[in-house]
Amino acid sequence: MQKVVQVQLRAAGEIKYFTAGGMKFEIGDKVIVEADRGLEYGEIISANEEVSDISSSEGSLRKIIRKANPWDEKQIAKNKSKTKDLMKVCSKKVEEHKLPMKLVDAEYSFDRSKIIFYFTSENRVDFRELVKNLASIFRVRIELRQIGVRDEARMLGGHGPCGRSLCCMSFLKNFDPVTIKMAKVQNLPLNPSKISGLCGRLMCCLGYEYENYKKCSKDLPREGQEVETVHGTGKVIGVNPLNRSVTVNFGEGKIKEVKVDEVKRLKKEKKEKKEKK
Repeated sequence: MQKVVQVQLRAAGEIKYFTAGGMKFEIGDKVIVEADRGLEYGEIISANEEVSDISSSEGSLRKIIRKANPWDEKQIAKNKSKTKDLMKVCSKKVEEHKLPMKLVDAEYSFDRSKIIFYFTSENRVDFRELVKNLASIFRVRIELRQIGVRDEARMLGGHGPCGRSLCCMSFLKNFDPVTIKMAKVQNLPLNPSKISGLCGRLMCCLGYEYENYKKCSKDLPREGQEVETVHGTGKVIGVNPLNRSVTVNFGEGKIKEVKVDEVKRLKKEKKEKKEKK
């Protein structure tokens, strides 16, 4: 058994498991960890977990070196202050090489042994000459990472229509598939501007309550279906899965919300009569 914790590398960066090395951590602690090459900083986002031998897809788990001390904090702040300069130089070189890419962010690794540039592009980009050019300027290892629009939103941050920080920036660990069906089941307007996030994709929060709505919608009449109720016969014009009720138009301006238990679907009854014959 060994103790592991989840660490989010850098601000809104990737999340990985690291061995605690006998140290105790609390959520929110800043730490210095082993990286691919050199050291990196991150933030603890989960409590210590005891697990059997575990390894990542890349091999054995790396370990946490220490909690960040005041000197580390100054180094992190100093590295962040260089971001604008890194972006300015790289943007200029991208234009010179005429590459179809949009720079999103740049950062030094904690020990300043590497600079990572993040960019988006609709196509694959041959940036080998750009890397050589940047390496000759900064005299450190250069890494360019192509990211998606969702990752871009996570890195740049912002607020959703709910007024809160983006889920992907604050707590969401993985990007699960989101489909238009999730919006339909929840009776949400299918207007792209209403159900799309800052990234331009369907909002991740559409999936949070989807399974619950799907469960509650089971056996409910569909919109447009004719039903018979104690109030008469009418057509379903609205469905409320959470209340297990439907809104029925009985004609002549008579509209009423009826519980599902009080509804009989005429089409179903007709089908049953045919089967009996």
